Amino acid sequence: MRLTRARGCLLGLAAGDALGRPAENLAPEEIARRWGRLTEIEPGQGGTDDTEYTIFAASLLCAHGAAMTSADVARAYREQIIPRIDGPMRGAGFSELGAVQALRRGLEPPLSGMWHQHGWSDGLAMRAAPYGIFAAGDPGEAARLVAVDGAVSNSGEGVYGGQAVAAAVAVAMTGAAPGEVAEAGIAAIPVDSWTARNLRAAVAADSVDELYRAVVVRHYPWTDLAPEAVALAFAGYLMGGGRVEESVVSAANLGRDADTTAAIAGALAGAGHGEAAVPERWVREIGPVTGRCLPAVAGRHVLDVATDLVAATGTTT
Repeated sequence: MRLTRARGCLLGLAAGDALGRPAENLAPEEIARRWGRLTEIEPGQGGTDDTEYTIFAASLLCAHGAAMTSADVARAYREQIIPRIDGPMRGAGFSELGAVQALRRGLEPPLSGMWHQHGWSDGLAMRAAPYGIFAAGDPGEAARLVAVDGAVSNSGEGVYGGQAVAAAVAVAMTGAAPGEVAEAGIAAIPVDSWTARNLRAAVAADSVDELYRAVVVRHYPWTDLAPEAVALAFAGYLMGGGRVEESVVSAANLGRDADTTAAIAGALAGAGHGEAAVPERWVREIGPVTGRCLPAVAGRHVLDVATDLVAATGTTT
């Protein structure tokens, strides 16, 4: 059961990433104007850095397991990512670009996640799902492990966003109801944090307008604020009743950082329902990643990665 949930989680993430990609940075009104309701992955386009960084995070867990340290993560950046960067990292988020710059200057975590002043980015949240798979049923351990990774690239609310997602995935992997999954994410982070306040507001919102008023920072020029993106992702997941297609579509059509929010919603729903719940028409569009952002992961498929990740835990039950 763990294997099918793990494969569903990462397949749902990749599908959400691909579906939400063309809606990134758009408002719901503009999405409705262009597509009516966005429900289909653009053929042959695939996903973004969300999927590639998720594969990278899973590789860290496969290599180091629960003993992984922030120094291990920083070393992987230096050995696998930085030497293969030729010019700007296309598609990478602020926190990852900032971490690369910090590491190039010789900074170590946690300073590498603080120096660039984009620690609030949703870069950790987008790649947090593997930690929930690895620590299935143990949200506290999932939150601890993802923070080890996050110290390299994020700080503060950016780390809290990753912890909320990892903890929620860990509980979704048990087949828990969506409300229980969302509450596990909230419980994993400080109660007075911006992310926790936004997540509580997202759970309570009765409409998209109410949700936007509560969690969206409309005046800010970027859409990758972790407290906003994670709240929208949880909202999409709950709006879809925890079902894969409905959750991914709901999150993508909320706009903003739509590839990340739909990817997180897909990870939560896929973990809850397993590989067979991901629509076959979407599965056909998910192939090996191209490495357009991270050449180190080129050619890897999320289904193989999920299988490796479960094998690293030593159990498939």
